[in-house]
Amino acid sequence: MENIVEFGVGRTHRRWKITWQRLLPWLIPVALIGFWQLAVSAGWINSNLLPSPVAVVQDGIGLWQTGELPKNISISLYRATTGFVIGGSIGFILGLLNGLSKTARALFDSSIQMLRNIPHLSLIPVVIIALGIGETAKISLVTVGVMFPIYINTFHGITSIDPELLEMGRAYGLSKRALLTKIIFPGALPTILVGVRYALGVMWTTLIVAETISSSSGIGYMATNAQEFMNMDTVLLCIVIYALLGKLSDLIAKALENICLACNEKGALRHDQTIIDLRTTWQNLRH
Repeated sequence: MENIVEFGVGRTHRRWKITWQRLLPWLIPVALIGFWQLAVSAGWINSNLLPSPVAVVQDGIGLWQTGELPKNISISLYRATTGFVIGGSIGFILGLLNGLSKTARALFDSSIQMLRNIPHLSLIPVVIIALGIGETAKISLVTVGVMFPIYINTFHGITSIDPELLEMGRAYGLSKRALLTKIIFPGALPTILVGVRYALGVMWTTLIVAETISSSSGIGYMATNAQEFMNMDTVLLCIVIYALLGKLSDLIAKALENICLACNEKGALRHDQTIIDLRTTWQNLRH
């Protein structure tokens, strides 16, 4: 009976601990919002300069009902997603190519590293002259910003694979495709996923700037237009929306990371058996 009681208490304690850990990340944001509302309501802060959270939410509800907010959010999401897919694909392909081929690395990597050190937002005048001020220019800026983080992490993940393990794979007779799928890609996957999460942050930062340049739609346009009329409610609303979209994209990236790593772990036994076979064969060849 005592064991049953102890088991029930321990189970309740674990549930409480899990719930508390899930709530903990939201503690500081909620506290800041509460203090912000209190400061405005008490008159410590001028509401014309910094509207209260309630006023920002009311402004958001009004813009949503008119259809302006969902329209601009969808446009920004389209620009961000398109730029991320294009830039991420280019960065991944270049990182994979340069990581696997020494010839390609010698040919491309030095030039890519020089371009990487140029702040991509400094390319805005060049992009405007070359591509104008339409959608292509905005998506191109996001593409450039996203490409380099994914390239660097993909390249680093592939080149960090143990060379001795690759040599054993070749000695074992694994094909290039088998080396890539059984040794190289599983080993580089965690680093690549870190690059994806970092690139998502760069994506939103770049989009904010891109949408303030001669734009007629998007969340950045809403913020710039509201600034001209000193409409601080909408300016703060746009900032909050960017923050929420950034958090949402990070949660999606973390979920994707967990799924990919879980799939990677399911194949861990086969991967470990492959390594054991490789090491055994390699030792036999050396002796």
